[in-house]
Amino acid sequence: MIRFHQVSMRYPTGYVALHKVSFHIPRGSFRFVTGHSGAGKTSILKLIYRAELPVEGGVVVDGRNVEQLTRRQIPLLRRSIGVIFQDYKLLYDRTVFENVALAMEVAGHEPSRIPGQVVRTLEKVGLKDRIHHNPVALSGGEQQRVAIARAVVNHPPLVIADEPTGNLDKETARQIMDLFTGLHQQGVTILLVTHDLELVSEMAHPRMIMEGGRIVVPFPAQGVET
Repeated sequence: MIRFHQVSMRYPTGYVALHKVSFHIPRGSFRFVTGHSGAGKTSILKLIYRAELPVEGGVVVDGRNVEQLTRRQIPLLRRSIGVIFQDYKLLYDRTVFENVALAMEVAGHEPSRIPGQVVRTLEKVGLKDRIHHNPVALSGGEQQRVAIARAVVNHPPLVIADEPTGNLDKETARQIMDLFTGLHQQGVTILLVTHDLELVSEMAHPRMIMEGGRIVVPFPAQGVET
């Protein structure tokens, strides 16, 4: 599903975010990437959804070499990835329903399909009673649930998340992780970036540890991707 081969990335300031990073995440797997702030975790996610480009090496996502995509093909790649940002990136001038519906509208779904799918998705994340609320009226955990609903409403085969429990209390964090577990059980490939080692240790999924833009502990050896 995701392959990095000798990937290096540098920001315009000259800061080297990644140095010769290689790993493979099989389809249908659940993986963690951990490390301290500045380790390169978020940069990996940005390369996956083509917000940044490597200066060397190759990034392949679901069979697509992201560096070779045309401008027209980039939206197609992003529609196959549910991205959950650390700061949620919700629209606070719209309701919960409208935030999630927008993802379907951008993807070009038939307008008649959107309301039912949005409501079903919000019910799955436990927000049935918050559909017509504004996000500013929600708790941090509820806002994170909205962000998850928006990311998965189009049924992407891949979901990536940047510190999805970083601003939450432990009980709410565990509830959010339960949502990701449910998605994984449905066959979705999950990649979570986090510094919460306690949560990672509670789950039996492989992790990769980053430090200074390099892999210091790789994912365990894996078989051939199916």
